[in-house]
Amino acid sequence: MAPEELSSVEVGFAGFTGDRRWAFVRGDVPRSGFPWMTIREDAAMLEHVPRFVDVDRPDKSRVMVRTPSGTELDVVDPELAASLGEGVRVIKQDRGVFDAMPLSLITTESIAQLSALVGYELVPQRFRPNLLVESDEREDAWVGRELRIGGMAMRVDQRDDRCVIITIDPATRERDPAVLRTVARERSNCIGVYGSCVAPGVVAVGDPVLLDP
Repeated sequence: MAPEELSSVEVGFAGFTGDRRWAFVRGDVPRSGFPWMTIREDAAMLEHVPRFVDVDRPDKSRVMVRTPSGTELDVVDPELAASLGEGVRVIKQDRGVFDAMPLSLITTESIAQLSALVGYELVPQRFRPNLLVESDEREDAWVGRELRIGGMAMRVDQRDDRCVIITIDPATRERDPAVLRTVARERSNCIGVYGSCVAPGVVAVGDPVLLDP
């Protein structure tokens, strides 16, 4: 659903506190075995805006979702699942529901380079990262190393192999296949990296990012 910008967050071995603990599962699980409802299947999910009722306890909080009509429903309300498609149901996993790993990271340099190639400015939200790092380096150079970000340390495990989600403009929902084609041609279909927390702690906007020697 719609992303949320945070000024600070606690990060643990299961990623950001409260991140992707809920998921909507399709009744007709595809042959690929990927059962989750995402904006890849329905770009209108970007117009669903979730929030924690108790923002200080996100892992324990009740979750409400504002729908495109402006109605706010509890995440467990059957009406919300039904609005996303026949047979859709909601599940909760305390360890989080991730494509690959709990943390995803991209740098401003990486986005700037791709923007120059496609011919217009791409916003970070298109790539749905947990962490946006202001840097004059591309993040794929950091694979296999550790980063210290504020009070948290993460290992950069692998490059992020992309799908059609990055073709969707988060503001307009319009699709531009050229974005994915460019990433496939210029970056071996990868932009951004996945990682895992190795030392829990709090991360805040403006924290320094230190690369291990």
